[in-house]
Amino acid sequence: MKNVEEVKVVGQVVGGKVASILVREKSGEKLELGDLLVVEDEEALLILQVYDLNYGSQIPQSIHELLAGLKLEGYGAGLTFLEPKLRNYVLAEVKAIARVEGKNVRIPKTLPSFFSAIRRIRKEDLLFLTKPRHPIYLGKVRSGSKILDVDVYLDGMDVLKHHILIPATTGRGKSNLVKVMLWSILGQKDFGVLVLDPHDEYYGRYGKGLKDHPKAQRNLLYYSPNPPPGANTLVVNLRSIEPSHFQGIVSFTDAQHDAIRLYHINFEENWIEHIVRGESLNGVADRTLQVLQRKFNTTLGVYIDESGNLQCRNRVFSNTAGETTIREIVAALEEGKIVIIDTSRLLDEAELLIGSIIVNEIFYRYQGYKSTGELDSKPVVSVVIEEAPRVLGREVLAEGDNIYSTVAREGRKFNVGLIAITQLTSLIPREILANMNTKIILGNELSTERHAIIESAAQDLSQDDRTIASLDKGEAIISSNFTKFAVPVKIPLFEDYIETFPKEDEADKIVFVE
Repeated sequence: MKNVEEVKVVGQVVGGKVASILVREKSGEKLELGDLLVVEDEEALLILQVYDLNYGSQIPQSIHELLAGLKLEGYGAGLTFLEPKLRNYVLAEVKAIARVEGKNVRIPKTLPSFFSAIRRIRKEDLLFLTKPRHPIYLGKVRSGSKILDVDVYLDGMDVLKHHILIPATTGRGKSNLVKVMLWSILGQKDFGVLVLDPHDEYYGRYGKGLKDHPKAQRNLLYYSPNPPPGANTLVVNLRSIEPSHFQGIVSFTDAQHDAIRLYHINFEENWIEHIVRGESLNGVADRTLQVLQRKFNTTLGVYIDESGNLQCRNRVFSNTAGETTIREIVAALEEGKIVIIDTSRLLDEAELLIGSIIVNEIFYRYQGYKSTGELDSKPVVSVVIEEAPRVLGREVLAEGDNIYSTVAREGRKFNVGLIAITQLTSLIPREILANMNTKIILGNELSTERHAIIESAAQDLSQDDRTIASLDKGEAIISSNFTKFAVPVKIPLFEDYIETFPKEDEADKIVFVE
């Protein structure tokens, strides 16, 4: 026998159309934005989602205003409505998001019957969902603010190489989400992830982090200018840097580009050191050389001391050490490991330059693997980039593509993807957003940003504007080419998630796949 609470009717269909079905709320049920509801018939189960709420009444609005005035001014003592539960009610505007016929899930193309009874969704309604072979954990299914005991995963082999966008305003849980995702895939040899960490928050130097994962010792590398015991010192040899690595990272004039090209041709891998030392070269004006010296001083922190030795203020770049750093990082990514680069002490340009060097190497190496037929044996590599408009913004790309935008446009062909985190989606060009096939949307109160997200989503979210604005911390909507519908989720707090992780029975997970 079914539990009475599970089958309780919470509303009834009273009108509307496919994209906007009107449901009258049963008195006392309190439907809310984002609620998942169900209509059942003999052939299928229709999943609905609330996207707006309105007052309804059989009494004209003018009468409501009159009666309210009487009560407010003290003339309505004892005044009551005749059968108030019947005359005044709430109308929910809902949209049909999935039609379930056994294990088949389709986009709805029909309306539920007039006066169909509506109930809340149950865990059992989602049994058609199965676990992917390469799971990335995201949280639990959320109905409004209520959490169902149904875990949500995406298949990493699909979503990582087709790029992930995580848009949200400050304080909505972007970093917490990424930590949960990375924890869930740490040790899966099918994924290599490069994390450029400008806030030094993923490793867990001063608290809980990825270092606490049971498989971290063999599958996690951490590079920092000031590493804790057991970690790696971040030192990049200047000879690892090529002129192309600066593309889209540091702005140069045409004259400066020409000068850089000449120095690279003449001095090959030692070209930066010769510029920093101020060594003249035919065809390069002294003024241009001086500007380049200042730019490298500012960007890389490199200069020549009084003894004539090349120095680096942040100790990250060197002309004598760090010759194997890039090779070691790329090799780790190819082995399916997570590599965290602590860039918290670096300026933006230096951080992005280090990322550019690594991503260039892995991207062109993977291009080679595709041409030789080896690509399928290599793990998917993904790059986590915070404040993505720094390298994917419209103004940045107006000066030319960089390796990050190249990966965004072409990386899926070579199993290289991005996890782009941003507060300002509207700054990223639409063609880049269109290539990011999975968007994990957290709360955003800025209308311009919500519209940019909605316009590029994999599913039709045109009616979810207010729902996105109302998302609380840790609440999200997953819009992906690899889910049947836009999935509302509740992301766990990282510290709580890792406490339960070793005890979880992975075989019993219920998850999302295509």
